[in-house]
Amino acid sequence: MSRCFNLTASVSWCFRSAFTTSGLRSTITDLGDGTTIHCWIPKSPKPGRPNLVLIHGFGINAMWQWWETVRILAPHLNIYVPDLVFFGDSFTTRPERTESFQAQCVKRVLEANSVEKTSVVGISYGGFVAYSMAAQFKEMIEKVVICSSGVCLEEKDMKEGLFPVDNVEEAAEILVPQTPEKMRELMKYTFVKPPRGIPACFLEDFIDEMCTRFVEEKKELLRAIPKDRKLQDIPIITQPTLILWGDKDQIFPIELAHRLKRHLGENAKLVVIEGSGHAFGFEKPKEYHSHLKNFLLS
Repeated sequence: MSRCFNLTASVSWCFRSAFTTSGLRSTITDLGDGTTIHCWIPKSPKPGRPNLVLIHGFGINAMWQWWETVRILAPHLNIYVPDLVFFGDSFTTRPERTESFQAQCVKRVLEANSVEKTSVVGISYGGFVAYSMAAQFKEMIEKVVICSSGVCLEEKDMKEGLFPVDNVEEAAEILVPQTPEKMRELMKYTFVKPPRGIPACFLEDFIDEMCTRFVEEKKELLRAIPKDRKLQDIPIITQPTLILWGDKDQIFPIELAHRLKRHLGENAKLVVIEGSGHAFGFEKPKEYHSHLKNFLLS
Protein backbone atom coordinates (compact mmCIF):
# COMPACT_ATOMS: atom_id res chain seq x y z
CA MET A 1 0.00 0.00 0.00
CA SER A 2 1.42 3.38 -1.00
CA ARG A 3 2.00 5.92 1.72
CA CYS A 4 0.04 9.19 1.91
CA PHE A 5 1.69 12.52 1.25
CA ASN A 6 4.05 13.26 4.17
CA LEU A 7 1.76 15.75 5.84
CA THR A 8 3.55 15.59 9.21
CA ALA A 9 6.88 16.74 7.77
CA SER A 10 5.15 19.55 5.89
CA VAL A 11 3.36 20.77 9.01
CA SER A 12 6.61 20.60 10.95
CA TRP A 13 8.24 22.80 8.32
CA CYS A 14 5.42 25.35 8.71
CA PHE A 15 5.74 25.37 12.50
CA ARG A 16 9.51 25.77 12.28
CA SER A 17 8.98 28.73 9.97
CA ALA A 18 6.46 30.23 12.43
CA PHE A 19 8.98 29.95 15.28
CA THR A 20 11.67 31.61 13.19
CA THR A 21 9.30 34.40 12.10
CA SER A 22 8.46 34.98 15.78
CA GLY A 23 12.11 35.74 16.49
CA LEU A 24 13.28 32.39 17.85
CA ARG A 25 16.22 30.23 16.84
CA SER A 26 16.96 26.54 17.35
CA THR A 27 19.84 25.59 19.68
CA ILE A 28 21.41 22.46 21.13
CA THR A 29 23.01 22.68 24.58
CA ASP A 30 25.41 19.97 25.72
CA LEU A 31 25.09 19.77 29.50
CA GLY A 32 28.32 17.79 29.74
CA ASP A 33 26.92 14.74 31.57
CA GLY A 34 25.60 12.72 28.66
CA THR A 35 22.61 15.04 28.26
CA THR A 36 21.89 17.34 25.32
CA ILE A 37 18.83 19.59 25.20
CA HIS A 38 17.25 21.20 22.17
CA CYS A 39 15.67 24.57 22.91
CA TRP A 40 14.19 27.43 20.93
CA ILE A 41 15.53 30.70 22.30
CA PRO A 42 15.13 34.37 21.31
CA LYS A 43 17.47 35.50 18.54
CA SER A 44 17.84 38.82 20.34
CA PRO A 45 16.37 38.82 23.89
CA LYS A 46 14.90 42.19 24.82
CA PRO A 47 16.34 43.38 28.17
CA GLY A 48 13.10 45.09 29.25
CA ARG A 49 10.85 42.10 28.63
CA PRO A 50 9.98 39.33 31.12
CA ASN A 51 11.13 35.81 30.27
CA LEU A 52 8.84 32.83 29.78
CA VAL A 53 9.51 29.10 29.44
CA LEU A 54 6.92 26.92 27.67
CA ILE A 55 7.14 23.22 28.61
CA HIS A 56 5.36 20.74 26.38
CA GLY A 57 3.37 17.65 27.29
CA PHE A 58 3.56 14.05 26.14
CA GLY A 59 3.07 12.81 22.61
CA ILE A 60 4.65 15.40 20.34
CA ASN A 61 7.54 17.81 20.44
CA ALA A 62 7.52 21.37 21.71
CA MET A 63 7.16 22.96 18.30
CA TRP A 64 3.85 21.24 17.58
CA GLN A 65 2.33 22.12 20.94
CA TRP A 66 3.41 25.73 21.25
CA TRP A 67 3.45 27.28 17.77
CA GLU A 68 0.30 29.37 18.26
CA THR A 69 1.22 30.40 21.81
CA VAL A 70 4.65 31.54 20.59
CA ARG A 71 3.04 33.59 17.83
CA ILE A 72 0.73 35.32 20.33
CA LEU A 73 3.18 35.90 23.21
CA ALA A 74 6.50 36.51 21.43
CA PRO A 75 5.77 40.23 20.89
CA HIS A 76 5.50 40.66 24.68
CA LEU A 77 7.95 38.18 26.23
CA ASN A 78 11.36 36.60 25.71
CA ILE A 79 10.25 33.01 25.07
CA TYR A 80 12.22 29.81 25.61
CA VAL A 81 10.79 26.53 24.34
CA PRO A 82 12.77 23.40 25.28
CA ASP A 83 12.24 19.85 24.15
CA LEU A 84 12.29 17.69 27.27
CA VAL A 85 14.63 14.71 27.47
CA PHE A 86 13.60 11.98 24.97
CA PHE A 87 11.47 14.40 22.95
CA GLY A 88 12.53 16.18 19.78
CA ASP A 89 16.32 16.35 19.69
CA SER A 90 16.86 16.12 23.46
CA PHE A 91 18.53 13.04 24.91
CA THR A 92 20.40 11.67 27.90
CA THR A 93 22.52 8.63 28.66
CA ARG A 94 21.81 9.09 32.37
CA PRO A 95 19.34 6.74 34.11
CA GLU A 96 17.13 9.46 35.69
CA ARG A 97 13.50 9.53 34.54
CA THR A 98 11.83 11.89 37.05
CA GLU A 99 10.25 15.27 36.41
CA SER A 100 12.79 16.61 38.92
CA PHE A 101 15.61 15.63 36.56
CA GLN A 102 13.76 17.15 33.59
CA ALA A 103 13.37 20.39 35.57
CA GLN A 104 17.07 20.47 36.38
CA CYS A 105 17.94 20.05 32.69
CA VAL A 106 15.68 22.93 31.66
CA LYS A 107 17.15 25.13 34.39
CA ARG A 108 20.69 24.42 33.21
CA VAL A 109 19.77 25.34 29.64
CA LEU A 110 18.31 28.63 30.88
CA GLU A 111 21.47 29.35 32.86
CA ALA A 112 23.56 28.61 29.76
CA ASN A 113 21.55 31.35 28.03
CA SER A 114 21.98 33.84 30.91
CA VAL A 115 18.35 33.63 32.09
CA GLU A 116 18.17 34.50 35.80
CA LYS A 117 14.42 35.03 36.26
CA THR A 118 11.51 33.57 34.32
CA SER A 119 7.91 32.48 34.49
CA VAL A 120 6.93 29.01 33.33
CA VAL A 121 3.94 27.39 31.64
CA GLY A 122 3.62 23.61 31.62
CA ILE A 123 0.95 21.55 29.93
CA SER A 124 0.11 17.95 30.94
CA TYR A 125 3.45 16.15 31.56
CA GLY A 126 5.13 19.54 31.19
CA GLY A 127 3.09 20.77 34.15
CA PHE A 128 4.86 18.25 36.39
CA VAL A 129 8.19 19.63 35.18
CA ALA A 130 7.09 23.25 35.58
CA TYR A 131 5.87 22.57 39.11
CA SER A 132 9.16 20.88 39.96
CA MET A 133 11.08 23.88 38.65
CA ALA A 134 9.02 26.20 40.85
CA ALA A 135 9.64 23.98 43.89
CA GLN A 136 13.36 23.50 43.32
CA PHE A 137 14.35 26.93 42.00
CA LYS A 138 12.28 29.42 43.96
CA GLU A 139 14.55 32.36 43.19
CA MET A 140 14.42 31.78 39.44
CA ILE A 141 10.71 31.09 38.84
CA GLU A 142 8.40 34.11 39.16
CA LYS A 143 4.97 32.90 37.99
CA VAL A 144 3.62 29.42 37.24
CA VAL A 145 0.86 28.21 34.92
CA ILE A 146 -0.23 24.57 35.25
CA CYS A 147 -2.42 23.34 32.38
CA SER A 148 -4.28 20.02 32.68
CA SER A 149 -1.50 18.45 34.72
CA GLY A 150 -2.24 15.98 37.51
CA VAL A 151 0.51 17.25 39.78
CA CYS A 152 -1.45 16.23 42.87
CA LEU A 153 -2.24 12.68 41.78
CA GLU A 154 -1.33 9.86 44.13
CA GLU A 155 -0.16 6.36 43.31
CA LYS A 156 -3.39 4.92 44.73
CA ASP A 157 -5.62 6.99 42.39
CA MET A 158 -5.27 4.63 39.46
CA LYS A 159 -6.16 1.59 41.55
CA GLU A 160 -9.15 3.44 43.03
CA GLY A 161 -10.64 4.24 39.63
CA LEU A 162 -9.96 7.96 39.19
CA PHE A 163 -8.58 7.41 35.68
CA PRO A 164 -10.22 5.73 32.67
CA VAL A 165 -7.39 3.16 32.57
CA ASP A 166 -6.42 0.72 35.31
CA ASN A 167 -2.61 0.90 35.26
CA VAL A 168 0.41 2.78 33.97
CA GLU A 169 1.21 0.19 31.31
CA GLU A 170 -2.21 0.62 29.72
CA ALA A 171 -1.80 4.41 29.84
CA ALA A 172 1.65 4.13 28.22
CA GLU A 173 0.26 2.14 25.29
CA ILE A 174 -2.15 5.01 24.62
CA LEU A 175 0.14 7.97 25.34
CA VAL A 176 2.97 6.52 23.26
CA PRO A 177 0.83 5.21 20.36
CA GLN A 178 2.43 2.86 17.85
CA THR A 179 -0.63 2.03 15.72
CA PRO A 180 -3.41 4.08 14.13
CA GLU A 181 -5.88 2.38 16.48
CA LYS A 182 -4.00 3.58 19.56
CA MET A 183 -3.70 7.06 18.03
CA ARG A 184 -7.47 7.19 17.58
CA GLU A 185 -7.88 6.05 21.18
CA LEU A 186 -5.57 8.82 22.34
CA MET A 187 -7.58 11.41 20.40
CA LYS A 188 -10.78 10.07 21.95
CA TYR A 189 -9.38 10.74 25.44
CA THR A 190 -7.82 14.08 24.47
CA PHE A 191 -10.64 15.91 22.67
CA VAL A 192 -14.30 16.44 23.51
CA LYS A 193 -15.01 16.05 19.80
CA PRO A 194 -12.13 14.00 18.36
CA PRO A 195 -11.42 14.50 14.66
CA ARG A 196 -13.09 11.92 12.47
CA GLY A 197 -12.31 10.41 9.10
CA ILE A 198 -8.52 10.74 9.27
CA PRO A 199 -7.03 8.14 6.89
CA ALA A 200 -4.93 5.47 8.58
CA CYS A 201 -1.98 6.31 6.35
CA PHE A 202 -1.91 9.88 7.74
CA LEU A 203 -1.88 8.50 11.28
CA GLU A 204 0.89 6.06 10.35
CA ASP A 205 2.87 8.94 8.88
CA PHE A 206 2.45 10.95 12.09
CA ILE A 207 3.49 7.99 14.25
CA ASP A 208 6.57 7.36 12.08
CA GLU A 209 7.63 11.01 12.34
CA MET A 210 6.76 11.74 15.98
CA CYS A 211 6.28 8.59 18.07
CA THR A 212 8.83 5.91 17.16
CA ARG A 213 11.97 7.31 18.84
CA PHE A 214 12.76 6.55 22.49
CA VAL A 215 9.53 4.56 22.96
CA GLU A 216 10.75 2.59 25.98
CA GLU A 217 12.37 5.67 27.54
CA LYS A 218 9.10 7.59 27.28
CA LYS A 219 7.27 4.73 28.95
CA GLU A 220 9.84 4.89 31.74
CA LEU A 221 9.07 8.61 32.16
CA LEU A 222 5.38 7.72 32.56
CA ARG A 223 6.10 4.94 35.06
CA ALA A 224 8.12 7.37 37.19
CA ILE A 225 5.24 9.84 37.65
CA PRO A 226 2.95 7.93 40.07
CA LYS A 227 5.66 5.81 41.73
CA ASP A 228 5.34 6.23 45.53
CA ARG A 229 3.54 9.55 44.95
CA LYS A 230 1.60 10.90 47.93
CA LEU A 231 -0.10 14.27 48.30
CA GLN A 232 1.56 14.90 51.67
CA ASP A 233 5.00 14.71 50.00
CA ILE A 234 4.26 17.19 47.21
CA PRO A 235 5.82 20.57 48.08
CA ILE A 236 3.63 23.66 48.19
CA ILE A 237 5.02 26.20 45.75
CA THR A 238 4.83 29.86 46.74
CA GLN A 239 4.82 31.64 43.38
CA PRO A 240 1.59 33.12 41.99
CA THR A 241 0.01 30.19 40.15
CA LEU A 242 -2.69 29.91 37.52
CA ILE A 243 -4.35 26.49 37.10
CA LEU A 244 -6.11 25.98 33.74
CA TRP A 245 -8.26 22.91 33.09
CA GLY A 246 -10.89 21.60 30.71
CA ASP A 247 -14.05 20.56 32.50
CA LYS A 248 -14.31 17.36 30.43
CA ASP A 249 -10.67 16.28 30.71
CA GLN A 250 -10.39 12.48 30.54
CA ILE A 251 -6.59 12.24 30.84
CA PHE A 252 -6.40 14.12 34.15
CA PRO A 253 -9.96 14.42 35.56
CA ILE A 254 -11.12 17.77 36.92
CA GLU A 255 -10.93 16.46 40.51
CA LEU A 256 -7.14 16.82 40.23
CA ALA A 257 -7.54 20.52 39.39
CA HIS A 258 -9.55 21.12 42.55
CA ARG A 259 -7.11 19.02 44.55
CA LEU A 260 -4.21 21.18 43.34
CA LYS A 261 -6.11 24.36 44.17
CA ARG A 262 -6.78 23.10 47.70
CA HIS A 263 -3.13 22.11 48.03
CA LEU A 264 -1.88 25.57 47.06
CA GLY A 265 -4.60 27.61 48.75
CA GLU A 266 -5.07 31.33 48.13
CA ASN A 267 -1.81 31.59 46.21
CA ALA A 268 -3.41 29.83 43.23
CA LYS A 269 -6.30 30.67 40.92
CA LEU A 270 -8.25 27.91 39.17
CA VAL A 271 -9.91 28.61 35.83
CA VAL A 272 -12.08 25.86 34.31
CA ILE A 273 -12.62 26.13 30.55
CA GLU A 274 -16.10 24.85 29.85
CA GLY A 275 -16.83 22.42 27.06
CA SER A 276 -13.21 21.39 26.57
CA GLY A 277 -11.06 18.38 27.32
CA HIS A 278 -7.39 17.72 27.88
CA ALA A 279 -6.43 19.59 24.72
CA PHE A 280 -8.31 22.80 25.58
CA GLY A 281 -5.49 24.84 24.05
CA PHE A 282 -6.56 23.50 20.66
CA GLU A 283 -10.29 23.34 21.37
CA LYS A 284 -10.68 26.79 22.97
CA PRO A 285 -7.54 28.68 21.86
CA LYS A 286 -8.91 32.23 22.21
CA GLU A 287 -10.11 31.67 25.78
CA TYR A 288 -6.92 29.82 26.68
CA HIS A 289 -4.58 32.51 25.37
CA SER A 290 -6.66 35.27 26.91
CA HIS A 291 -6.14 33.75 30.36
CA LEU A 292 -2.42 33.27 29.68
CA LYS A 293 -1.91 36.88 28.60
CA ASN A 294 -3.92 38.35 31.48
CA PHE A 295 -1.95 36.36 34.04
CA LEU A 296 1.55 36.62 32.57
CA LEU A 297 1.41 40.25 31.47
CA SER A 298 -0.43 41.73 34.44
